[in-house]
Order: sequence, then C-alpha cells, then structure tokens
Amino acid sequence: MPPHRTAPPARRRSRTRALVLLAVLALLALTGCTRVQVALAVQPDDTVDGTIVVATPEGAPDGRGPQMAVPADLAGEVELSPYDQDGFVGTRAAFENLTFAQVSQLNLLGGNASGRANLELRRVGERIAVQGRADLTTMPVDRADVRLAMSFPGEVVESDGETDGGTVTWEFVPGEVSQINASVISTDPNAPSILGWSLLLAGLVVVAAGAAVLLARRDRNPPIRR
Repeated sequence: MPPHRTAPPARRRSRTRALVLLAVLALLALTGCTRVQVALAVQPDDTVDGTIVVATPEGAPDGRGPQMAVPADLAGEVELSPYDQDGFVGTRAAFENLTFAQVSQLNLLGGNASGRANLELRRVGERIAVQGRADLTTMPVDRADVRLAMSFPGEVVESDGETDGGTVTWEFVPGEVSQINASVISTDPNAPSILGWSLLLAGLVVVAAGAAVLLARRDRNPPIRR
C-alpha cells in the first residue's frame, strides 16, 4: 500500500480558499438572489466616506449571510457590522476620510473575489477621474441588486452610469463585465484659492507702494552733508 502523502501547507490553504469560494457561489445559486450595494461620497478635501453592503436572503446555513474581512492596511479605518434589512442578512462596512489610494484597496474586503472588481480615483488637475470594472460573469444568480453610487463635490461632465446632479449610479448585471468611468470637475483642495492670491497680490502692492514713497522722499530730501 503506497504511503499517504500530506499536501503542503500552501496547497492546503489554497484548496481551503477554493472550497470557501465554491461554497459562497453555491449559496448564491441556491438563494437565487444577492445584494451588493456600495455608496461613496467624495468630499471637497479629496477624502471619501461611504458604506458597503453584501447580503443574501435570510435562511443561510449559518444565519449570518456573507462575511467581509478588513485587510491589514485598512485596520482601524473600516468598521464592520451585521446587516439585517428587508429579509437580507450579511455584513455592512462603513468608513470615513479614506484617501483615494485607500479606496482602491476596498475590493480586498471581498477576499478571494477581490480580483473581480476594482475602483480607482485619481485627481488630474481640476478633475477627479474614476475608473474601474465589475466582473460578474461567475455570479450564477437570476435576480440581483448589485449597484454602485458615487456623489461628488463638483460637476459630472462624463460618465457611463446614470447621472443625477453630482451623483452617478451604476447598476451591474450578473453574467456580464461592466465598466466604471466618470470625470468630474472639482477644485483641487491643495491649489491656492483666488481669495488667497488676491490677498497676496494686494499685500505686495501695498509693500511696493510703501517702498516707492520712501524712495521718493529720500530723493527729494537728500541728507545734509557737514
């Protein structure tokens, strides 16, 4: 009888992760419905507040629904709490004052499925550029509520979502790959304000005028030589 071989730890961990992911997908297939709602609010200082909800209908084997885990880089920045609303249970993540770079790491909350969605925010001069994608080709559900809503402190000039004032909403369809793009005109918080430049210019004018007066007086009244 051949000796029993034990799989290496790395292979066992990889196999465990795969089984967990398959279990989640199987659960989604059985329930026939899932809810993923992301709401982000970009602030004037280029920080982001928001919430993320991942849930499935009540009746999951453990009664809790999908669970998220905060990556080490976002420890202390994201707060997780149970979600139970409208017959759905799962997890709700809430955060405030995240930088654009930290927002790009939020997909890690999804663990193994993180590579199927990404979102990037960049400031380019007086514009905020939003780029990303959501790959739902492996989501075997017939009904789903998967959406992203983002509000901005400026004018949305381009987007491939539904725009309403300063808010853009994307609704994603299971079985498809959706793109996320938007361009927003928003003043750079690090740029000097017009008022600041005006005050600086006025100050320079006053200083220059004062210097001119002193020079004129000196020319009219030369020092008396003894």
